[in-house]
Amino acid sequence: MTTTSRLERPARRRRHARLIASLTDLIGACAEAAAEVYRPIASAPPGQLSIDVAAGLLYVRIGLTAPVVLDRARAEDDERWPGELAREQREAQRTYAARVVVATAQDLTDPGPDDEAGRVEAAGPAGTALVAVATVGQGAAMELVAAGSEVAKRWREDPAQAAVLALEFAESGEFTTSEVLDAAVDKRVVAGLLALQEARTAPDPSTAAELCLAAVPHLVLAVHLASADLD
Repeated sequence: MTTTSRLERPARRRRHARLIASLTDLIGACAEAAAEVYRPIASAPPGQLSIDVAAGLLYVRIGLTAPVVLDRARAEDDERWPGELAREQREAQRTYAARVVVATAQDLTDPGPDDEAGRVEAAGPAGTALVAVATVGQGAAMELVAAGSEVAKRWREDPAQAAVLALEFAESGEFTTSEVLDAAVDKRVVAGLLALQEARTAPDPSTAAELCLAAVPHLVLAVHLASADLD
């Protein structure tokens, strides 16, 4: 029997069900678009040199619509679980504040050469240039991105070790496992979308097919990460 507390804290595959479903649809669309290139080539006689394929519009449609579809899926997941969304936002405020405290303490013990505007002068061959330096708050936000990126990288090689790493991040109190996993999902989704954008502008159908298929491992990994429960 499903308890009330379990309904209030859905499994990640339920919390992100619309996103996972949309990612799965996108994976299928990539495979179908690539097949529209490979099927005619496979069916053509060995002596035929010129082969017409009609997958170009598919790649354009996939590349243009994928970001919109995935954003809409995320929004629908948030609408389906307003209580969970509110809890996540509260936890995000707490963990962000914890990272700011740590970053501030580090900055006090080892201050950087930044000025009041958060910029530092760096001399180069062409003279002095101004280079932007991250503020403490920006650095705290980037720490979550970095943690998610590391977990996503390790998940591809060894999911068990990646899970341990995510739990270790959470032990500090500066992250939650869901935050780290969500950041890892974002990393893989962006990588997949970039591959799809390249496919949309590829010079020929075969290259487009290869790039479209290259997006699939990133999207599959995003599904794994969105479904993973570590708590």
